Amino acid sequence: GHYMTSETDIEDLVLVDFDDRGQDGRIARVTFNNPQKRNALGVGGKQRFINVMTELRHDESLRALVITGAGEKSFVGGSNLADMAHYKPADGHAASTKTHYACDAVRTFPVPVIARINGYCFGSGMEIAAAADMRVAADHAKFGMPETRFGIPSGMEAALLPRLIGWGKAVELVLTGDHIDALEAQRIGFLQKLVPSEGLDDAVEGWIASLLACGPNAVRVQKRLINDWERMSITDAAKVGIEAIAGCYATDEPHTLMTAFVNRKKS
Repeated sequence: GHYMTSETDIEDLVLVDFDDRGQDGRIARVTFNNPQKRNALGVGGKQRFINVMTELRHDESLRALVITGAGEKSFVGGSNLADMAHYKPADGHAASTKTHYACDAVRTFPVPVIARINGYCFGSGMEIAAAADMRVAADHAKFGMPETRFGIPSGMEAALLPRLIGWGKAVELVLTGDHIDALEAQRIGFLQKLVPSEGLDDAVEGWIASLLACGPNAVRVQKRLINDWERMSITDAAKVGIEAIAGCYATDEPHTLMTAFVNRKKS
């Protein structure tokens, strides 16, 4: 019937592949793959994404995760309005909870997450991107939080936007549903990098090269601290940071990396 989506269809909605960097470990790439619907996720796609992220977070070999959309038109161009038009309150609750879990899986992921924004980035797509650590977009990308145009508010990780882009701009976007272009998204601090379409992979690779130059354990510890900074007072965050630094000295990573740097001219 109409509501049956087979398991294989769901698996196709979110693709995973790995880029093996030898002794440097692996980079995972997760691709939203529903291009005929602007890579809209729907409830099934969101669940598949959550499952993929849950699996990946236990992969000790990972150094970074890249999230992108299939094709060159959309990252995630919003949600499935045809389905949502018929929701009852319980459906709205369930679908929104899935969006929250999808975003939370990105925000709390143990290694850095790069959003490679290759086109439309609306609604839950913009929330997922906001939950990432680094965002690069192609210059044809468009952004927005259109929910109020469809009778519902932006309710989940839209809450990340005020800190990221400032209170005024975040409020403007969620109240009006207006779209902004990639240049404006960079100007307000949503994007750390803005490039032509053909420059997306190089931009991502630049960040990956920098991450791979860092201590793998240090980067994972830093990511945890970033999540602490979000919810702690400055003093509490500093105290947690002190403990985190002490913990790093229980590994050989600081000694190895510092000694290599000190000795770099001698070799």
